[in-house]
Amino acid sequence: MASVIASSSSNLLHFLPSSTDPPYELLKENPSLSLLSKCRSIKTFKQIHSHFIKFGLHNTQFAVSKLIDFCAVSPYGNLSYAVSIFDSIHNPNHVIYNMMIRGYSLGSVPKSALNCYVKMLFLGLEPNSYTFPFLLKSCTKFPTAQTGKQVHGHVFKFGLDSDVYVHTSLINMYAHHGDLEDARMVFDKSPLRDAVSFTALITGYLPRGYVDRARELFDEIPVRDVVSWNAMISGYAQIGKFDEALSLFREMRNAEVAPDVSTLLSVLSACARVGDIETGDWIKLWIEENRLDSNLQLVNAMIDMYAKCGNLHTARKLFDGIKEKDIVSWNVMIGGYTHMSEYKNALEMFRLLQLNKVEPNDVTFLNIIPACAQLGALDLGKWMHTYIEKHYHDFPNETLWTSLINMYAKCGNIEAAKQIFYGTKTKSLASWNAMISGLAMHGDASNAIELFSKMAKEGLFKPDEITFVSVLSACCHAGLVDLGRQIFKSMVQDYNISPQLQHYGCMIDLLGRAGLFEEAMELVEGMEIEPDGAIWGSILGACRIHKNLELGEFAAEKLFKIEPNNPGSYILLSNIYARAGKWDEVARIRTLLKDKGMKKVPGSTSIEVDGAVHEFLVSDRTHLRSEEIYMMLDEIDTVLEKAGHVPDTSEVYYDVDEELKEGVLCEHSEKLAIAFGLISTKPGTTLRIVKNLRVCGNCHSATKLISKVYGREIIARDRSRFHRFKDGSCSCMDYW
Repeated sequence: MASVIASSSSNLLHFLPSSTDPPYELLKENPSLSLLSKCRSIKTFKQIHSHFIKFGLHNTQFAVSKLIDFCAVSPYGNLSYAVSIFDSIHNPNHVIYNMMIRGYSLGSVPKSALNCYVKMLFLGLEPNSYTFPFLLKSCTKFPTAQTGKQVHGHVFKFGLDSDVYVHTSLINMYAHHGDLEDARMVFDKSPLRDAVSFTALITGYLPRGYVDRARELFDEIPVRDVVSWNAMISGYAQIGKFDEALSLFREMRNAEVAPDVSTLLSVLSACARVGDIETGDWIKLWIEENRLDSNLQLVNAMIDMYAKCGNLHTARKLFDGIKEKDIVSWNVMIGGYTHMSEYKNALEMFRLLQLNKVEPNDVTFLNIIPACAQLGALDLGKWMHTYIEKHYHDFPNETLWTSLINMYAKCGNIEAAKQIFYGTKTKSLASWNAMISGLAMHGDASNAIELFSKMAKEGLFKPDEITFVSVLSACCHAGLVDLGRQIFKSMVQDYNISPQLQHYGCMIDLLGRAGLFEEAMELVEGMEIEPDGAIWGSILGACRIHKNLELGEFAAEKLFKIEPNNPGSYILLSNIYARAGKWDEVARIRTLLKDKGMKKVPGSTSIEVDGAVHEFLVSDRTHLRSEEIYMMLDEIDTVLEKAGHVPDTSEVYYDVDEELKEGVLCEHSEKLAIAFGLISTKPGTTLRIVKNLRVCGNCHSATKLISKVYGREIIARDRSRFHRFKDGSCSCMDYW
């Protein structure tokens, strides 16, 4: 670009200003102005600006207005640089003032636009129909419409109340602040009700739930343009009415109005939320046919839509096809994997991002930290924590810190979670909930309840449904029946929160584990909502613990109707029959499972070593160090036998001999993960494992002994809680 400017400099001579400014036509054709229209960076702009100064063009109002237009309005500009140019102008005209007001209106400091307007009035320059739309846009960024009302007074004063664009801007300003009566009053006085003025009022009604009024206005629009359709579709999407948004899009297609980029982005977002992949496929085809597939924003939206609809293959194909990916591309792909619980792929995608030297942002971390939490990838989580502290320390993001609290808690490092929680100056309700939930997961019921009481007493945040799920869960993990009853009652009476399925689930699980089946069933029968599979699953699980065959069969029948394809309920009933020695019934259930083509969810356990997550299944021999792992496993079994450990074969529900049962128990996934941890880490290193199912009684007792014999602290997370094994005992006190 610099060489182009240099080659053009000789042609500027006949455009140099004389005693008066060059004629407008000559200035308009100036080569430097032509270069300015093609400029795409502030660095190149500064080179062009230097030529303006060198040849005296900066002394002309027209040329300077173009410089300010680029700096203040262009996406490649710099508002601070525009201000420096503006401050150097002697007696700027109203055109330049309008451009500065427009530039300020695009920024985050609305007061600057008003200050500029005041200076303009002080110099005796009269505002025009171009001044007020941008000034009113700035007024939308103030907390209330009070400033906008003062500007409205100036609109009357200068006789611009009949200007269509000013009228529309006033409607938009009032609507934005929720002053819908004033917005409607301006609208009713509009000299020309075009689609733009209708749309401005519609965008005020929809976010505040006035759907019927918005639809009535929409139906009154004389000629509906694409902007009008967009206002309705995006408005429905913003208030969570995604099905209505998609229905309106179908109306738009029937009306043969061609969608634009804004339409497609809103509709793709709605498709992602409701899983409408059919409409998503139509949009993808339309984008390709209209050659919009080079629009990165649209491609990113399609990736997000396909990922959230479960078609990760197409999402990844679109992602891989992008030549120049931006951070949004990476974020939607990582987020897609996390959303579909493909956490390993999410971590792999994050590592690929790092290899490509792409700088992550806060959205990246909000997408990837939950994956670390689910896999127990503590080392990677710690790296992210360090990065966030370094880059976001001065710009605290409460959601990020809450995500880190949750990650540390789920990775077994509750102390680190506490440090972040207590070290955060501005806490949100979500961060309190995350900390209470973390303590509950770790079986620290007393501290979870104490923190809940502290939050309630301070009165900064009112406990919500999530808070009570966490507190009731803490009671459940600790078997605190009386306290659980009190909290459940307080939730309804003191906080006016109607119990949801999760609250009932916690209470029924608590009562069932305590063997209080009569009270548990009374609660089930008194529920205002239909019990789901989790409720009956809790009853069935409690029946397994307390060997209640009759109620177990009743609960199982309920589960079979609600979740006919869930093998878990069949397995639980089979286990109850096995404990009762009813092997014919066990065989019947197993045959039924086989006939239905259902298989038990395989137990898997993961462990992170040196930043890499290793996953094991029962009797797994696929690991590269499998031979060493099984040698270690033999050593563990020998050591445990000498220490007096006897495998509890009652939890292996097959009618086979004891030796075979013991073999199955020895090769459970958690024991393989622990064996790998012992051979892969230094003595004394804490081992952290994550299991997808409930840890079995045999592995629980074995792990207690392993922690004592090998002098290791072992922190295990199963599907509902944490177990901290140390010196031969467990934090759960054998209640889980």
